Amino acid sequence: MELIPTLLADVHLIRPKVFYDARGFFLEAYSEQKFAAIGITHHFVQDNQSYSAKKGVLRGLHFQWNPHAQTKLVRVICGAVYDVVVDLRKNSPTFQKWQGFELTAENFWMLLVPKGFAHGLCTLSDHTIVLYKNDSVYAPEAEGGILWNDPDLNISWPVQTPILSEKDVRWPLMKNLPAFF
Repeated sequence: MELIPTLLADVHLIRPKVFYDARGFFLEAYSEQKFAAIGITHHFVQDNQSYSAKKGVLRGLHFQWNPHAQTKLVRVICGAVYDVVVDLRKNSPTFQKWQGFELTAENFWMLLVPKGFAHGLCTLSDHTIVLYKNDSVYAPEAEGGILWNDPDLNISWPVQTPILSEKDVRWPLMKNLPAFF
């Protein structure tokens, strides 16, 4: 398992060791022991899975307010996504900065999204399945979000007219949210 730092403090890409042979491949997608050995000690308590039928589905930008904030471990098991995280931590040197990552079923990379970050993704292929491990259960009363095309963030999404949920169309701009984490 390899931990790869990103431009945003506490956000990491994780590259698992993949064993290939004539039959296909094998990998340990999660091992509490191996993750702890590279410094990831979150206790994951819930797995979520999403399926997007079409290329261009955009989910996000989502987060949960304290005290229900979540750390997520995101992994694509079929297809590909452009995955984006935005730093919401007011005292962070990267506050309001974002970074995007391409996660695919072929590259096996996982993204650790810590508490205090908004998270969103855009599918790059049809029939995309994403698995999320969370260290806190979903709390609907703590759900929050930021409009996907907030001009102050200026995220370079790979789609001009994404397929969005009704909820994702209505999130506020970041500047209209109360104090963050």
